[in-house]
Amino acid sequence: MKLSDLKTGETGVIVKVLGHGGFRKRIIEMGFIQGKQVEVLLNAPLRDPVKYKIMGYEVSLRHSEADQIEVISAEEARQLEQTVADNEPQQGALSNNIPDESDHALTPSELTDAANRKSKVINVALVGNPNCGKTSLFNFASGAHERVGNYSGVTVDAKVGRANYEGYEFHLVDLPGTYSLSAYSPEELYVRKQLVEKTPDVVINVIDASNLERNLYLTTQLIDMHVRMVCALNMFDETEQRGDNIDYQKISELFGVPMVPTVFTNGRGVKELFHQVIAVYEGKEDETSQFRHIHINHGHELEGGIKNIQEHLRAYPDICQRYSTRYLAIKLLEHDKDVEELIKPLKDSDEIFKHRDIAAQRVKEETGNESETAIMDAKYGFIHGALEEADYSTGQKKDTYQTTHFIDQILTNKYFGFPIFFLILFIMFTATFVIGQYPMDWIDGGVSWLGDFISSNMPNGPVKDMLVDGIIGGVGAVIVFLPQILILYFFISYMEDSGYMARAAFIMDKLMHKMGLHGKSFIPLIMGFGCNVPAVMATRTIESRRSRLVTMLILPLMSCSARLPIYVMITGSFFALKYRSLAMLSLYVIGILMSVIMSRVFSRFLVKGEDTPFVMELPPYRFPTWKAIGRHTWEKGKQYLKKMGGIILVASIIVWALGYFPLPDKPDMGQQERQEHSFIGQLGHAVEPVFRPQGFNWKLDVGLLAGVGAKEIVASTMGVLYSNDDSFKDDNSFSSEGGKYVKLHKQITQDVANLHGISYNEAEPIATLTAFCFLLFVLLYFPCIATIAAIKGETGSWGWALFAASYTTLLAWVVSAIVFQVGMLFIG
Repeated sequence: MKLSDLKTGETGVIVKVLGHGGFRKRIIEMGFIQGKQVEVLLNAPLRDPVKYKIMGYEVSLRHSEADQIEVISAEEARQLEQTVADNEPQQGALSNNIPDESDHALTPSELTDAANRKSKVINVALVGNPNCGKTSLFNFASGAHERVGNYSGVTVDAKVGRANYEGYEFHLVDLPGTYSLSAYSPEELYVRKQLVEKTPDVVINVIDASNLERNLYLTTQLIDMHVRMVCALNMFDETEQRGDNIDYQKISELFGVPMVPTVFTNGRGVKELFHQVIAVYEGKEDETSQFRHIHINHGHELEGGIKNIQEHLRAYPDICQRYSTRYLAIKLLEHDKDVEELIKPLKDSDEIFKHRDIAAQRVKEETGNESETAIMDAKYGFIHGALEEADYSTGQKKDTYQTTHFIDQILTNKYFGFPIFFLILFIMFTATFVIGQYPMDWIDGGVSWLGDFISSNMPNGPVKDMLVDGIIGGVGAVIVFLPQILILYFFISYMEDSGYMARAAFIMDKLMHKMGLHGKSFIPLIMGFGCNVPAVMATRTIESRRSRLVTMLILPLMSCSARLPIYVMITGSFFALKYRSLAMLSLYVIGILMSVIMSRVFSRFLVKGEDTPFVMELPPYRFPTWKAIGRHTWEKGKQYLKKMGGIILVASIIVWALGYFPLPDKPDMGQQERQEHSFIGQLGHAVEPVFRPQGFNWKLDVGLLAGVGAKEIVASTMGVLYSNDDSFKDDNSFSSEGGKYVKLHKQITQDVANLHGISYNEAEPIATLTAFCFLLFVLLYFPCIATIAAIKGETGSWGWALFAASYTTLLAWVVSAIVFQVGMLFIG
């Protein structure tokens, strides 16, 4: 709790002091240090000021100041010790002395011990450039398995994890990668907001040591914010291999910040890093003059303006508690819009802006540059000078980018880039089919054996039918695709972690602009092949609002992995083995083409606004560790399995129940006739006219309706419906030409024959056309509910979310109908 929460007469013990720089230092100098007992003597009716007693003397604080001091009350201490006693009774020495009575008065020693225990929690924010290794540190330290991609913008939100070291518990927050703390991009604003509002105890600034000069620019801005900080010089092994000379101790001294060499892929330096974080948290780094807070000199005109602005800002305690006044002054000189809005309500804001404008004008007269440019030049000048003084140099033993440049000459070549990209996709889908076929057969055999076992050993009745036709028929129809899902994500993870995804965005930039999109839009679109939900969230990295909104609207046209079971099921049933990869690839290409068309339409007629320049880092190629690739792949596999036991299981039971009830009046009614008269049969026949132009029968229609919740349910629904179909009950044949699902092929073909009133043989080509049109509809129609919710969350409007759902469904209906009707002209 906060000191401001204590009432008159209550006592607490100080856990930690929050806030920044000078404010925090002043509060600590007044005696509000960790472990000291404080008593509320007088809480004024208007709450300001409040009189406290600490270290034998009385002192008054404003309520806003007391709100920056974390304390532990007697009640909290009692609860904390009881928790320790429950969890670790053998170690809870202090808790053994605490009676169960809630009115027990803790001794000062017990209160202090409880405060010390609570102060052992350190809130740490991870801040750094994209691709510097923040998320790798987060994963290594906390054991969390967040995605780590070797391109900008993988981390699009703050992720929280825990780690324990030297008796401390670290609460780690992995913030989005950002190049600076300006107001240019959403992630920059997000990081700034987190650092100001959440006030971490210590910031770990993760720096790519192989790109030291550029990465240190963010460090200088964090120094301006006057946050307690430790720098991790990550990827230090690459600098050693290259033969760089980095005197990190000298650089630490010049920047006034502890710097620790690290390699997060193998854990080198992590213990030393957290040891240094503890030292900074406890204030031990202040015991030596090596780590002192420095002020980067921006030149006499800028410094004069900063000083004048600070004098005004210091008159506002609420501002000083949350911000470094020097940081605000610098941001005003950079004409930062967010900071300007913060200053405008102040009574002497006109004077503040006047000082800003005078300083900016003088800088313009002296240097010919705007004040923002002058500040950047000064920071890079400081960085360059510090590295020169530390004798920093890059070696020639191994050029980190030499291999990268060689590979880029091929992969980003204007002639070879696109063919290689599509070749990689083709190889990925071929491997998905060919390699995945073997474990898929094993799983399918296990599912069939389980179904036969239950059929043979359980008495007839609804329970047996639900297990065999509902759960095993539905869930089993989807779980067999787990190997394909794992293989697909293996390739995607490898391309992300190696750095190839950034190159894909690079070669697609020109096409993106022709689509009316930003080059960065390609990253969320590629992520959409995995799952549309995180892809929608990843659009936050796009600075242009127009490009961000258009990207979100066309993302549902990307074939997410949830559609893969349907693709495999249908292509495996209707296409020969040698054509399956082409059929699969065609769906992805059609989705991309549709996204291009709709993007042009939306950019031209629906969403207006200015675009922003395309700036994306192309990191060096890095060989991902097999452990990381395996972990990322398995994480997706676990998500898939969770769906099996969740929404797909429930949906399969619901579909089975709708197909099972009402019970037939005639006991000799066959399965096919029974389905026709069930609730789901009635629903299917009711909507069948809507899908007649596509050639779909009522079973396919029901599958599409069920897929609104999640696309995998389409496959499970078809599994339930066709497992009940006894037209080819005894046909268990397999054929490499006809596909694995010969029975499904025959059942759908027979349904097509019945629908058109033709023979089975005549229906064969029409059934294949119908199957492809069904895949087109699945590709394009209604995004899943989770994607709709994500679009609403990112746009803040249900209007855009419902528009995305409506236009995709209409597009799917039109495209599939046109393809079927045109195809029938050739078949007829």
